[in-house]
Amino acid sequence: MHMTFTVAVAGASGYAGGEILRILLGHPEAKIGALTAHSNAGTPLGSHQPHLRSLADRMLAPTAVDELTGHDVVVLALPHGASGELAAALADRGDHAIVLDLGADHRLTDAAAWQEYYGSPHAGTWPYGLPELLHAGEKTAAQQRAELASARRIAVPGCNVTAVTLGLQPGVAAGVIEPTDLVAVLANGYSGAGKSLKTHLLASEALGSAQPYAVGGSHRHIPEIRQNLAVAGAPDVTISFTPTLVPMPRGILATATARLVPGTDPATVRAAWQEAYADEPFVQLLPEGEWPSTAATLGANTALVQVAVDERAGRVVTVTAIDNLVKGTAGGAVQSLNLALGLPETAGLAQDGVAP
Repeated sequence: MHMTFTVAVAGASGYAGGEILRILLGHPEAKIGALTAHSNAGTPLGSHQPHLRSLADRMLAPTAVDELTGHDVVVLALPHGASGELAAALADRGDHAIVLDLGADHRLTDAAAWQEYYGSPHAGTWPYGLPELLHAGEKTAAQQRAELASARRIAVPGCNVTAVTLGLQPGVAAGVIEPTDLVAVLANGYSGAGKSLKTHLLASEALGSAQPYAVGGSHRHIPEIRQNLAVAGAPDVTISFTPTLVPMPRGILATATARLVPGTDPATVRAAWQEAYADEPFVQLLPEGEWPSTAATLGANTALVQVAVDERAGRVVTVTAIDNLVKGTAGGAVQSLNLALGLPETAGLAQDGVAP
């Protein structure tokens, strides 16, 4: 199927904007349109994304509705809280583009949870861009893909959310873990913190150091994780979530554990993960005894997952590795866009990482 589409990217000078441009440049049907930025408007893209040589001379326009209208697809790679107003303005113009929000503005279904964690009015809820999301009673993610087919608005998940959801949801859907005692500890690359100039993000502070952040239930991805596991069939979700910045530029290694439902044997546990991901193009359950690493996912839209049972502790342990900028953000967005456009889900997306 041949159907060229034009894409405008708002926030093209940031990490997420640059990564979706890198992926779209390799997409067989995508044509890059307007590129916009806020404080970096009026400068060439190459001064912010020097690796994107084919677009280096393109000048960044101001992020305004007039620049974004008239495209088939609009990508909003903007800070949290900035997408809602711009998306509403596009709708008011009668623009018919598919809009991908890489920020958090349209992910949550619970307006009160948004207000609690983000402190601003809720912009509304869009179809959720995680094609592999299981729904209660499902063994595969057919319903989520059906919801994304022909969607005109897509809320792209948070990167941490993607890693934790993919790690735990098969156990929730199969009823082999108890979702009221979940613990997730993540090792996160610094690109997940964005490009803003902050002292603790400087190389002199970060190299040779690991530092936790948003500790004690304050991270904004918590309600989104709870929402996804509820979709997978959990009647209630309680999770202790602790991300940690480690000295690598990109990647997430998420270790998530849950209490094993009494009487469940390890073979049944593994079978739940095998069944959920057997036919997934981008989520792979590794052979027993083989563990995920972030290095194996760099540049790929692939999530590597492993599951084990700690019988002495009575817990299930999952480890998931993703590239936070690819499967965690831009790659997941393009995967969902392919579904919305009726294209092959894998179009323009790499399954193989970059080594070493």
